Amino acid sequence: MSQRVVVATHNAGKVREIARIIGEVVGADDFEFVTSSELNLPDPVEDGTTFQENALLKARDAAFRTGLPAMADDSGLIVDVMGMAPGILSARWAGKHGDDQANNSLLLAQLSDIPDKARGARFRCAAALVIPAGLIGGNDDFEVVEIRDMEGVILREPRGTNGFGYDPLFVPNDQEGTLTSAEMSAQEKNAISHRGKALRALAPYFEKIAN
Repeated sequence: MSQRVVVATHNAGKVREIARIIGEVVGADDFEFVTSSELNLPDPVEDGTTFQENALLKARDAAFRTGLPAMADDSGLIVDVMGMAPGILSARWAGKHGDDQANNSLLLAQLSDIPDKARGARFRCAAALVIPAGLIGGNDDFEVVEIRDMEGVILREPRGTNGFGYDPLFVPNDQEGTLTSAEMSAQEKNAISHRGKALRALAPYFEKIAN
């Protein structure tokens, strides 16, 4: 019988990606991944100040409400000359959550005077797993967060129609060409992405559930 794992998201596509990546490391048939929306779980308030804090609070909330292992991720863009910005505010940088065009336009305006050699940036993902104590023995829940980056540079104008967010402005370093994330196929992007790296680093901990 497979172990149910809650993924704190409303994105069914993300769950399929997680199942595939976890399955590369541990047995895919050992787990059944379900979204928090499938279980009618409310969204917790994401009041953390870092990606790892927000990922953990989402996973903790889902594990507490269900008694099941739960995982969550939080990610965003970090531009070197802007410190940690946009950071955890990436999705609402221009004010309205999820307005990709406005976010991209604002970022380009803010970087307009920055020379090409200083336009380094990175996408960062924190992936968290929380396993309730009752499933593994002992008195304390098991918690782990893995953080990984995809480094690159910010262009002066968008290119490509795939992806979302800042993908049309971002050229990853870890590739043979100079494609933006929005010009890559999903397979090409997932192979080098911050989320893919973080999930692969998290995967071995699922053996604690399977065993």
